[in-house]
Amino acid sequence: MSTAGHRYQVRSRVERYRGRIFDVVTDEVTMPGGGTALRDCARHPGAVSVVALDEAGRVVLIRQYRHPVGRHLWELPAGLLDIAGEDPAAAAGRELAEEADLNAGRLDVLVDVHSSPGFTNELVRVFLARDLTEVPVGRRHGRAEEEADLQIVQVALDEAVEMVLAGEITNAATVAGLLAAARARDGGWTALRRAGTPLPR
Repeated sequence: MSTAGHRYQVRSRVERYRGRIFDVVTDEVTMPGGGTALRDCARHPGAVSVVALDEAGRVVLIRQYRHPVGRHLWELPAGLLDIAGEDPAAAAGRELAEEADLNAGRLDVLVDVHSSPGFTNELVRVFLARDLTEVPVGRRHGRAEEEADLQIVQVALDEAVEMVLAGEITNAATVAGLLAAARARDGGWTALRRAGTPLPR
C-alpha cells in the first residue's frame, strides 16, 4: 500500500531547550499506518552565505574557528537570518561587508541548502556576489569573539573547487555554493535566480 500521500502532522510538541541561536523541541509526529513517533528537532532561523566572485574569477574564503568541530574551517562569508523581517539578499550584503569588507553591486541566488535535515530545519541560501568594491576603512565592521582571528583569502574558483574535492573544505553551504558557482559559470550564468526569489517552503 502506497503512503506517498500521507500528511505528517505534529500532534504535540515539548520544548527541551531555548537558546540564543536555536531551540530544541521534541515533536510527536503522525506516521503512515496510524501510529506516531517522536522526533527531536533543532529549530533554526536560517542563514545566508555568499560566493563573492571578483573580475579575475577569485572567490573569498574565510578561515574561522568552529567550536562544535573543534577546529578552524574554510567557509564562505555567512550569517544568520536573525533580524526580523530582513530580506535574505540584504542579510547577504550585510554579512559580506562585515566579514570580508566588501560591497556587492550585484547579487543572484546560486543554491538553497538544508544543512542537515535529519535534525534541523536550518535552510541556507547561498548568493553569488559580483561587481565587488571595498568597504571604506572608516566604515568597516569591528570583529569580536571567533571573528577576531578571521583569516580572509581570495583564491581562484577552480582552486576552491579542488579544495572541496580534496576534503579541505567541509562546511556544507560552502561546498554547495562553490560547486554551484563553478557549474553556473560553466553554463554562462543562465541558471541563476534573481536575488528576491522566495525561499523554499
